[in-house]
Amino acid sequence: QVQLVESGGGLAQPGGSLTLSCAAAGDTLCISAMSWYRQAPGKERELVAITADGDSTFYTDSVKGRFTISRDNVKNTVALRMNSLKPEDTAVYYCNAGHPGSTFCNFWGPGTQVTVSS
Repeated sequence: QVQLVESGGGLAQPGGSLTLSCAAAGDTLCISAMSWYRQAPGKERELVAITADGDSTFYTDSVKGRFTISRDNVKNTVALRMNSLKPEDTAVYYCNAGHPGSTFCNFWGPGTQVTVSS
């Protein structure tokens, strides 16, 4: 089993910045990708950014150029630097770690609230 612990959420003003962090602990050998999802009230959970082995990354269109995902493979951590925040970025952000397509290697953190408001 793998445990994910997120930190760094909170309140930011429009145009501000926040950095989310996620640490994985436990049997992490199966993990090849780490990612961030978010879920706003009344909406489905969506992929925000993902980084996989080989340092490949993907961002959803709405955050390209504003968010940066980074991973420390030694420490099994992943961070999401969020700049130029907008009110529509308000959501619960979830860390995910696992191997794409695997049902047994797919782990979620409890989520951290990000609120963007003046």
